[in-house]
Amino acid sequence: MTTDSPQRTYEIHDSAAHPVRVKRRRGLWIAAALCVAAVVGFAWYAWPKPDPQVASRGDASARPLPVVAATAKKGSIDVSLSALGTVTPRNSVIVRSRVDGELVRVAFTEGQLVKTGDLLAQIDPRPFEVQLTQAAGQMAKDQALLKNAQLDLERYRTLLAQDSISKQQVDTQEALVRQYEGAVKTDQGVVDNAQLQLTYSRITAPISGRVGLRQVDPGNIIHAADTNGLVVITQMQPITVLFPIPEDNLPRVMKRLQSGESVPVEAFDRAQRVKLGAGKLTTIDNQIDTTTGTVKMRAEFPNADLALFPNQFVNVRMVVETLPDATLIPSSAIQRGAPGTFVYVVRADNTVNVVPVKLGPVQGETTAVESGVNVGDRVVVDGADKLREGAKVELITPESRDAAAQPARAQKGDWARKKEKQ
Repeated sequence: MTTDSPQRTYEIHDSAAHPVRVKRRRGLWIAAALCVAAVVGFAWYAWPKPDPQVASRGDASARPLPVVAATAKKGSIDVSLSALGTVTPRNSVIVRSRVDGELVRVAFTEGQLVKTGDLLAQIDPRPFEVQLTQAAGQMAKDQALLKNAQLDLERYRTLLAQDSISKQQVDTQEALVRQYEGAVKTDQGVVDNAQLQLTYSRITAPISGRVGLRQVDPGNIIHAADTNGLVVITQMQPITVLFPIPEDNLPRVMKRLQSGESVPVEAFDRAQRVKLGAGKLTTIDNQIDTTTGTVKMRAEFPNADLALFPNQFVNVRMVVETLPDATLIPSSAIQRGAPGTFVYVVRADNTVNVVPVKLGPVQGETTAVESGVNVGDRVVVDGADKLREGAKVELITPESRDAAAQPARAQKGDWARKKEKQ
């Protein structure tokens, strides 16, 4: 009896605990099922419902996609080289005074366009006028002495012919005449120098161009040895652009120059959007830079509108060759992806075919195709973002595309305005 009593106690305890664990597991399963049901219900409620009108029209992917196409044409295209250039003036002069004196007047405005010979500044001319007067007076004195000596020489020669004086007196008088003649020539040089110094007191423009910032104000004493000078004049018309090209392209440029043809050069802004000027190649450097493997070239531009400015960085495009009879397509037709560079060609049944192409030179919005597209092929230029191989397309014009897009843009604008009012 004593041995069975503990065994019965254990069995009663175990049978009481088992129903509790079963109830707990059942509660967990019920809670999990409720959570799953709630998630499924929320997903069903939040998931977008198909539009019955769209569903009634059928599968949209089966409809032709509207695209704009262009026909590949035959024509000529320019082969050009691009480089980064620096605008450099043909001439740039630091205007300095050639005499010492007080600057009494400045006759230019900073940034003004001047022509050769225009007055820029005036130095006090009075000291030079005095020097000129002194030199002229000394020359007049020596000229009078020379004239008197010449008259005496004529008298002495007459007396010598009459054997009234000695030959020595005539020779002495001839020497005196030559002495006065030399003095008069010296005086003439002094007069010319004084006149030149007086002329230098008027500082004029040595070249035509734009003046820079004034370096000296009126009232200062300026000297010919001043390093800064009075102002800097930079020639603006014409102006040049200095740019390098790789040495591998040098033979093509030299070939065109040696044929006598002009090599056109165009200058664009940093973004290569605004054309700043059109000119031509004028000079090629006489050696190649071994550190960069490039050779410098200089192009000249008329710069009639002053769009090119000294030391300005520009993008240069130089035409070195013209390819005739090239296959040309719009640049917008070119696609890039897994097949590489390709275009969508519209076939006769209005389906598109992915055609890899090899590109040639580019000129503006036109690109030459070396292989892959033939003249007369129709290529997609707009609407290619949703196309796939063999897709059905509907050809439209750019005008009809814009007309169809106007209601959508108007609706979008109305929605934006309503949102702003809210």
